[in-house]
Amino acid sequence: MDGTITDGKRRLCSGALDAIKSAEKRGIPVIIVTGNILCSTKTISILLGTTGGLVAENGGVIQYKDEIQILGNLEKCEKAYQHLKKQYDVHKVEYSSSRVSEIALNRTLPVEKVKKALNGWGIEIYDTRFALHLTDPAVNKGTSLLKIAENMKIRPEEIMAIGDSENDLEFLEVAGWKVAVANADPELKIKADYVTVKSYGDGVKEAIGRFV
Repeated sequence: MDGTITDGKRRLCSGALDAIKSAEKRGIPVIIVTGNILCSTKTISILLGTTGGLVAENGGVIQYKDEIQILGNLEKCEKAYQHLKKQYDVHKVEYSSSRVSEIALNRTLPVEKVKKALNGWGIEIYDTRFALHLTDPAVNKGTSLLKIAENMKIRPEEIMAIGDSENDLEFLEVAGWKVAVANADPELKIKADYVTVKSYGDGVKEAIGRFV
């Protein structure tokens, strides 16, 4: 969502909205995959009119139809956060009380310092350029997308994945067609089958229009 169907200020791009509505109108379900909390993800899904499953908190939480599964270990991430807080003045993002599988921090500290301070704590750290996420390495957007695909009875190779930041690497890897928007991190562009000419939501519109 952030940086892919939104612009750099988290404002929804109208081009992405039109493209998603167009795909859904043709009977092609859109799956929302994000680092946002589930209630936010569900709201976006309703407003966009998507009918696929939902992957929230970087794969830590999934929902398909009425079934919600919490896959990430919040306790492990919380312990790492408390250790980090003893060394640096760090704070959780807004609405963190709604997170059930990971910890998300305001980007007041370079990600390299966070990774060094938490080396050996058995957690994954993602910098989405909107927040720093401390996650359970047992789950990610890719593993959770596979679960959603199984629930929807579709094959991973039938999925086109579109992303922009490092926490999208795993879910691009499991998808049949991998797309990075023009503003994506360099690592994503290397993995992608196609890099859009346009950035943010305009890149999403470009990809859906060209391949879907």
